[in-house]
Amino acid sequence: MSDFAIADTCFLIDWSLWKKRDIIFQIFKTIFVPEAILNEVKSEGVISWIAEALAQGKLSLFTETSEILEEARSLIERSRMTPGIRGVDLPEAICLVVGKRRGYMVLTENRGALMIVNLFEEFSNVKVWRALEVIAEAIRRGILQTPHIENIFMEYEVETKHRFPRVDLDNVIRKLREEAREVA
Repeated sequence: MSDFAIADTCFLIDWSLWKKRDIIFQIFKTIFVPEAILNEVKSEGVISWIAEALAQGKLSLFTETSEILEEARSLIERSRMTPGIRGVDLPEAICLVVGKRRGYMVLTENRGALMIVNLFEEFSNVKVWRALEVIAEAIRRGILQTPHIENIFMEYEVETKHRFPRVDLDNVIRKLREEAREVA
């Protein structure tokens, strides 16, 4: 797993609403924020959290090069022309391109981004995590501890108003319980 991640707008907005949001900085050394997403963030609370984390060096601005922007625009077009795939917008496309080029973990809630890494060969090595996987990793590492792991996910859903897909959530909880039994 990479020490570095790059996060898109939807991930940062949701994540910033959680009271345990700073645990992410125990998982990644640095989380890059593409400059393009800063124009999308409107909430004062989200902007404040991003600004504070930038000042502390926990988040770092990622300036897109013309090559990255060109590849991202091409990916947007391709995602919109491919039947059965949800299209991605510029922030998600930038994150995917950077994930491919630099090996950074991509943090997003965008289903189109998840589909691209599964369907487009040149993006098949890109690792994409949603909040679901970040929380699961925090539990694995002992950063978040509770005898009832499902409560952590429910807490996230209540505080952020972001619902995890039930099948995915059930699978993650089952796997975490299996891993805990293997360790015990």
